[in-house]
Amino acid sequence: MPIWRKFILSELLPNYTRVSLSNILRSSMNEQAAKRPTKELTVQIHNRIDEIPPEDWDGILRNDYPFLKHCFLSAIERHECIGEGVGWIPRHIGIYEQSQLIAAMPLYEKHNSWGEFVFDHVWVDAYHRYGQHYYPKLVNAIPFTPVTGPRIISQKQRGYMDVPIFIQSIKSMMERFGYSSLHCLFPDQRDQQHLKINDALVRSDCHFQWHNHSYSSFENFLDGLKSKKRKNIRQERRKVTEAGVTIRWLSGHQTTHQDWHDFYEVYNLIYQRKYGMPAFNLEFFLEIAHTMSDQVILALADYQKSVIAGALFYRDEQTLYGRIWGTRQRMDSLHFELCYYAGIDYCIREGLARFDPGVQGEHKIARGFVPTETHSLHWIASQPFRRAIREFLEREQYGVQSYMNSIEDRTAYGIQST
Repeated sequence: MPIWRKFILSELLPNYTRVSLSNILRSSMNEQAAKRPTKELTVQIHNRIDEIPPEDWDGILRNDYPFLKHCFLSAIERHECIGEGVGWIPRHIGIYEQSQLIAAMPLYEKHNSWGEFVFDHVWVDAYHRYGQHYYPKLVNAIPFTPVTGPRIISQKQRGYMDVPIFIQSIKSMMERFGYSSLHCLFPDQRDQQHLKINDALVRSDCHFQWHNHSYSSFENFLDGLKSKKRKNIRQERRKVTEAGVTIRWLSGHQTTHQDWHDFYEVYNLIYQRKYGMPAFNLEFFLEIAHTMSDQVILALADYQKSVIAGALFYRDEQTLYGRIWGTRQRMDSLHFELCYYAGIDYCIREGLARFDPGVQGEHKIARGFVPTETHSLHWIASQPFRRAIREFLEREQYGVQSYMNSIEDRTAYGIQST
C-alpha cells in the first residue's frame, strides 16, 4: 500500500468534538437565479435514466465516450447492476429549457463506497469516530468504471455555462436531505477545469496507461523498450502461444450468446475465489453487445477447445478501455497476454492513441505502461471536516507526486516516452 493511503484523517481533527450538520454551506438560490439566461430554466432530478429519452441524452454528448451513453447507463439500471440493493441509487440531474434537455449530469446517491475506486474509507472512519454519518453521499461518476472521461453533458453552444446550476442544485440537495458530500470521480481535464468551483477539493491518484507513438507493429513498439523488458515481454507472449492458447477478438455484433455465457462464467469465478460479488450480470453483457456493438470488444482465450479466460474491452475513437476479466485456472503469463499485450496489439492495428487497462498494478510499468495522474473533485458539507480533508489531501498529494517521481525512471522505455 503506497504511504499516502496510510494517513488517518482523524489525526487532522485533534481539537474537534462534534460536527453540526447545520454548518452545511448555504447558498442563495435567488443569487444563482439572477445569473441565469433570460429564458427560464428548470432542474429535474431523475430516479431512472430511462425517464430521459435516449435521443435527448445522446443528442448532447460531447464525444463517443462509451460509458456516458444512455444505453450503457440504462443497461446497468434495468438489469439491477445498481440500485438500492447495492447502494447505487440514481439521482440524475437534467437542466431543461422549455421542456428541452440542454444539460445533464449522471448522479448517484451512495450508501457505501463500493465500485468507486477513489478510496475514502479513512474519511468514513473519521466521521464515525466523531459520531457523524458519512453516508448517504452523492457521486457524479460511472458505476464500477474507474476511467477518466466527461462527467457532464450539454448542448455544444452552451459549453460549461450551466456548471454553477449543477453545483448549486446539488448543494441544495445536500442541505435538504443531509448528504455529507458530493464526489466527482475521474473527470476529464476539461470537466475538471470547469467543475473546480465552490470549495471543490481536488484529489489525485496514479494509474498506468499505454500511449501509441505511431507504432507500425507490436515489434516496432518493442524496439523502443529496454532490452531486458523487451526480452521479458517476448518470453511471456511465447509461453502463452507454446501452451496452445489462442485469442479471439470479437466486436459486439460478432459475439454469440455462448460467447457471453463463457465469459460470464470465467468472470464470475474470479469473485467466487475472492468471496466477492461481480458488479455486472449476464443480461447486462448480452444487452450491451447489441446496443453498443461497435464499442464493445470481447477477447476470449481458447485452450483445448474450450474458453479458459476472457476480457471485456470498450473503445471510442481514441482510446481502448480494459475493464474486467476472468479465468478458469492460473496459466503462466496469460493475464499479461490477454489484458495487456493483446490490447496494445489491438491499439496499434486500429490506430488508437491510448490504452487504459484499468486501475492499480505497478507491474504494468515493466510492460510498456506509464504513470498517469488522475483526479477527483470533492465538496464536503461540514466545515470542520472540509478543513480536515483539505489538509489530508495536501499531504496525500505530496505522497502521490513523490511516488510518481520515484517510478518515472523505472518505465520500460529506453528513452523516456512522453
